[in-house]
Amino acid sequence: MRSSPYAVLPARTLRAVVVLALAAGAVTVSPAAQAEPTAPAAQPADTTASAPAAKPYMGWSSWSMQSSKYPGLNPDGDYSYLTEANVLKQTDALAAKLKKFGYEYVNIDAGWWSDKSWKPGYDQYGRQKADPDRFPSGMKAVADRIHAKGLKAGIYLPVGLEKGAYGGGTVPVWNADGCTTADIVYGDLRTTNGWDSAYKLDFSRPCTQKYIDSQARSIADWGYDFLKLDGVGPGSGKSGDQYDNVADVAAWHRAIAATGRPIHLELSWSLDIGHAADWKKYSNGWRVDTDVECYCNTLVSWENSVDDRWDDTPAWTRHAGPGGWNDLDALDVGNGEMDGLTKAERQSYATLWAIAKSPLYTGDDLTRLDSYGLSLLTNREVIAIDQGAAPPARPVTASDPQQVWAAKNPDGTYTVALFNLADAPAAVTADWTALGFTGKAAVRDLWNHENLGTYQNKITQSLPAHGSRLFTVTPRGSALTTTAYEAESPANTLSGNASVADCSACSGGKKTGNLYLGGKLRFNDVVVGKAGTYWVKVAYISGDARSVDVFANTGNPTRHKFPSTGDWGTVETVSVPVTLKAGSNTITFDSGTGYAPDIDRIDVPKTS
Repeated sequence: MRSSPYAVLPARTLRAVVVLALAAGAVTVSPAAQAEPTAPAAQPADTTASAPAAKPYMGWSSWSMQSSKYPGLNPDGDYSYLTEANVLKQTDALAAKLKKFGYEYVNIDAGWWSDKSWKPGYDQYGRQKADPDRFPSGMKAVADRIHAKGLKAGIYLPVGLEKGAYGGGTVPVWNADGCTTADIVYGDLRTTNGWDSAYKLDFSRPCTQKYIDSQARSIADWGYDFLKLDGVGPGSGKSGDQYDNVADVAAWHRAIAATGRPIHLELSWSLDIGHAADWKKYSNGWRVDTDVECYCNTLVSWENSVDDRWDDTPAWTRHAGPGGWNDLDALDVGNGEMDGLTKAERQSYATLWAIAKSPLYTGDDLTRLDSYGLSLLTNREVIAIDQGAAPPARPVTASDPQQVWAAKNPDGTYTVALFNLADAPAAVTADWTALGFTGKAAVRDLWNHENLGTYQNKITQSLPAHGSRLFTVTPRGSALTTTAYEAESPANTLSGNASVADCSACSGGKKTGNLYLGGKLRFNDVVVGKAGTYWVKVAYISGDARSVDVFANTGNPTRHKFPSTGDWGTVETVSVPVTLKAGSNTITFDSGTGYAPDIDRIDVPKTS
């Protein structure tokens, strides 16, 4: 979550004002005798049994309820929900209701070192210190209580040196003789992170790594198993050298390793995909989008940003795997009215998170899960999709209101999800040729634990507004055969600005691009044996989501949106339906009045 403890919401634009007010506060230090312990703590055996992020993590996070205006959640003022008592109440509920299904992390989000007026507290070394009203027992005792339930404990920090910890540059750095806070930041006190609430750390100075080491040592000694590092850039709404925190993330990676404790490092929020290699190298997970919370009188809303994930996730899919996962944010589907969603929306929300192999952490009140929400969070077949060995699913059709996402599983089956993202009921079809085979297939409904029987060529389902279905499809037919047509072929017709360009990732080493403002690519002499609707697979490149009109011969065009491939050097594919006649056809890609993706090739099935 873009979880700043400083903002007064729902007016997100006020966040920066409150951040600056907080940052201007004086350092609150505590005598050494009152500091949280820094001696190494005994580690429960279950926290060191495996490397972090072998699978997407599962658990609970405090931010969704902290940030909501839902009646009763924050009775003592905005974000007041975060207290030791509430965290332990959710810990008990997680252990009782969800632990046996794989949920194990209890993650304390922003504000644990600030009082309810958002005045921060730090120890004598400029490290965040538990607020005595919110967490009277201290952070180590809370972690111990979480571990006593057989669970893992998570904590939160913003990137950079918080302004309130600077203390005029005179605050010493723990275990670093002669180093003070003046020795770890830039001399001009440039700011960083998503809210400019911290000074940017200067890692060319030897004292700076020592400060990160001291923070890591502190949370390791308290017994935490997870750290969410927030406001990280490039991303988080900011760009430029001032907001480039790759060096910070690398420093945290080193510092965590030096503690000897396996701490999962999660990055937030809305990370820059251009630095995906860095996030993968130095962390175990990264947020790919803005906050899922609506900062309103529910936890989330469909239109606020839940529905954005269908557009924003595909570009990241190829970057996820063991050791590091794409984080779609909290899964708030368990509390019904408090969630702010219909049942259909709740199921679609959970379906996308599972097939994308996002971490499954809910922000719901686990003490008040309704029966439907509990069924969504505890469906073992759906959890197995998220936690299994298959790659994340991605769209196999265009990003239109009706979509099909799929992934091929190691056993040869397919995970297939149907989504109707329109505001009215509609039918959605998964055609087997879009998956790469023809003939029959057995279909199992995962949400309803039901074998639906054998389907010939496709399955079509009528879905409510924002509805979904989730299947395992087992092919019983044969592999699809296709005919390939290269976009750069001299047999094609280009018009407008369209032109052929080199493309190292493309088949044949070339593509057709500059499809904008009327630019067209027409494939000539596309031959099929019989008339019918063919799901034509389009290999394309697009650094952002772009739409294009597709039509055959002199037929009417259909506009399709292709999801971003993440950059202008990566090829992905989607299939679009095209009605062809027996014999020779033309297939045209027309940019219309906008900008279309670059096209590498098309593969046309030999049978409809």
